Amino acid sequence: MPLQLNYLTRPHQSRRRDLLLLTLLFGLLFLQLLGHFPLIDPDETRYAEIPREMLERGDLITPLLNYVKYFEKPVLLYWLNAFSFSLFGISEFSARLFCALSGLGTVLFSYHLGRELFGRRTGLLAALVLGGCTGFLIQARINITDIPLTFTMTVALGSYILAARDADHPRPGYYYLFYLFAALAVLAKGLIGIVLPGAVVFWHIVLTRRWRILKEMRLVTGFLLFLAVAAPWFVLVCQRNPEFFQFFFIHEHFERFLTKVHRRYQPVWYFIPILFGFMIPWSFFIPTALRNFWRNRAATGGEARLYLALWAIIIFAFFSKSNSKLPAYILPVYPALAILIAGLFDRAFNGDFRPLRRPALASGGLLVLLGCAALLYPLVAHRALVGPIGGLVIGSIVILQGAVVLAAAKREDPRQLFVGLLAGSILLFLTAPHIVFPLFVERKSYREPGQIVKKLAAPDAVLVSQGLRQGLSYYAERRCVIFDGPGEIEFGSKIGDQSAWFLNRDGFRALWNGPKPVYAMILRDYLGELSAGSAVKPRILWQSSKHYLVTNR
Repeated sequence: MPLQLNYLTRPHQSRRRDLLLLTLLFGLLFLQLLGHFPLIDPDETRYAEIPREMLERGDLITPLLNYVKYFEKPVLLYWLNAFSFSLFGISEFSARLFCALSGLGTVLFSYHLGRELFGRRTGLLAALVLGGCTGFLIQARINITDIPLTFTMTVALGSYILAARDADHPRPGYYYLFYLFAALAVLAKGLIGIVLPGAVVFWHIVLTRRWRILKEMRLVTGFLLFLAVAAPWFVLVCQRNPEFFQFFFIHEHFERFLTKVHRRYQPVWYFIPILFGFMIPWSFFIPTALRNFWRNRAATGGEARLYLALWAIIIFAFFSKSNSKLPAYILPVYPALAILIAGLFDRAFNGDFRPLRRPALASGGLLVLLGCAALLYPLVAHRALVGPIGGLVIGSIVILQGAVVLAAAKREDPRQLFVGLLAGSILLFLTAPHIVFPLFVERKSYREPGQIVKKLAAPDAVLVSQGLRQGLSYYAERRCVIFDGPGEIEFGSKIGDQSAWFLNRDGFRALWNGPKPVYAMILRDYLGELSAGSAVKPRILWQSSKHYLVTNR
């Protein structure tokens, strides 16, 4: 058997060596070409523009977006990105760095958690499953709040079970890690940072009837630690901004969960295909990994599997019930599922391939079909995101991966099966973004027009956008006048006198025909109206499939 497979399947190996190898492998994957592609609008540029403005103003307490108050998210990612900008300058790399490091940290902690609960091999396999999940790799390299949330919540939830798993010898240090990282999760994305870990812990105690844990959890000192980390920023931002409390806690938490106010409503089953698609090729093993977690709770390792199942099910159910849904919301369930899936492969390495056979055959067959679909997609899709060569490359990788998986399932070879799944996913991750992103970025990035404005516009020039375009402000490094609606900064647009910065079309035309130089990002179908109703004809500086950047000079 090849050396790498021997290393993979050994039940005992140096923890330090494992962590070093995992850090080298996934550090390369998470960080390679991190700044190669422009930031994607609106999410990535939003979470880069807010810390850029914080540094410009010298205020790390009150978040502003396009220089008006923006209270939809807490401050952790803003602080991390501001720190990164201070170290490395303002760039795509520095904007994504701490999210990529959070993804890497999640992989490494999953190794630690799996090893502590089930042994070295399960821990190593769990890290490889999670890090070899193409959907997780791609999302962890994007500048969004869900990645730091996933890392902090993973450490919090993992620390609790590491503290509580041995009823006779509780480990108080891990309880304090639970409180610390729950507080950081609150700073990452709000109350769900404590509500979801609290729900998982509650149901673990109820279902195992281990009420003694409540005495062991250091509730008083742990809660004080939680408040010491989580509370100061909320206190300061409320003192400086009296409107913060109602908007953040009522509007952004209860109304977001219970109503369709954010216009992100999706059916209750929305996350089922999302989870399946983003965890491919490991998603086929999820039902088997979750099966019998309740029935086998009294077996060796059964309580830990029960806890991991609760972790995945409760968080998945919570976001499925919510009336506001986006694909990245369920990222915190991935580490728990990765450890459970790793347990299946560990069992197969010990000689029991039966639980893997059916999902392996299903995954191999579907991967072959998906590969064929990728070959045909550029030929039949309207405005395809990949060309024929890109479809050929992606399709060939997926077909080859499926063929290896089918062969391994037929031979009942868990090593070939695992390596085939992992290698195919990593190869797909290394190639697909370079094929898909160029066309995707053309539709979702404003780097080029922003840099044009930054280069050409004098200090007295006015930058205008038809609708909010966060990337335009970020790359131009100046405030935008907005016309045709404020978009997601509607709340901030109503605080103070913002009349000069939020205009209707008549106000924009008056500005356009005025004495100041104007650079305006407009929709393509508005160009004719602007030309017909203006004394100064627009000069086109840049264009895309949806927009023009025009100037009156």
